[in-house]
Amino acid sequence: MTTLGGNAWTGLALVVGTGGIGSAITARLKQQCPGLRVITAGRQGPPVQELSLDLERDADLEALTDCLRAEAGDLRLVVNATGRLHGPGLVPEKRLRQVERSALMEQFTINAIAPVLLARAVEPLLGRDRPFHFASLSARVGSIGDNRSGGWYSYRAAKAAQNQLLKSLSIEWRRRWPLATVTLLHPGTTDTALSKPFQTFVPPEKLFTPQRAAEQLVDVLLAQGPEDSGAFLAWDGQPIDW
Repeated sequence: MTTLGGNAWTGLALVVGTGGIGSAITARLKQQCPGLRVITAGRQGPPVQELSLDLERDADLEALTDCLRAEAGDLRLVVNATGRLHGPGLVPEKRLRQVERSALMEQFTINAIAPVLLARAVEPLLGRDRPFHFASLSARVGSIGDNRSGGWYSYRAAKAAQNQLLKSLSIEWRRRWPLATVTLLHPGTTDTALSKPFQTFVPPEKLFTPQRAAEQLVDVLLAQGPEDSGAFLAWDGQPIDW
């Protein structure tokens, strides 16, 4: 485990997704890592985000590589803060009979496929002699070993798939880009639109503000180095069962 402070991180940082946690991570990085130039990307694009990026569009991912190459400075950090749990026609399943093909496809598209395609888009900007960190928000419910209550079929499976995809990525990058680090992060239950319908039974002390969640996650990131690549960590830095 590395113990470098934020002042040691320099270069370009990209935060994809500027919802509650993504926006808070952006603000925290700017405060804690003054050597990083943080740019944001998302569906809304300018002026809300600096780059327009829909992770479900291949053309956007292809354009991202060129956009980042045109930016000044080496790419040091990418944080994928996107995710989807519920929405129009999308509700976490309680029973098998509620599982629908369309929900499975939607959950896998944004929660599993998008992160690994984002990694593919930024890979051309890596260098063997430059440190780089790729972090993506996962969830404890994506842990197979920690699944004691069942339900939430499509969301659990999609997050578990992301974990496997990025674990494989960490192994490949360890060989090809020895200074690269891949980290999967569980932010805890955070008071955002994603978790709002499911906060009823969450104790107040375990419901984090986006600002607190971001502070904790950035602290975890700064403590990780290439020797830790492929870890699945909770907000407090503790490993989570796969």
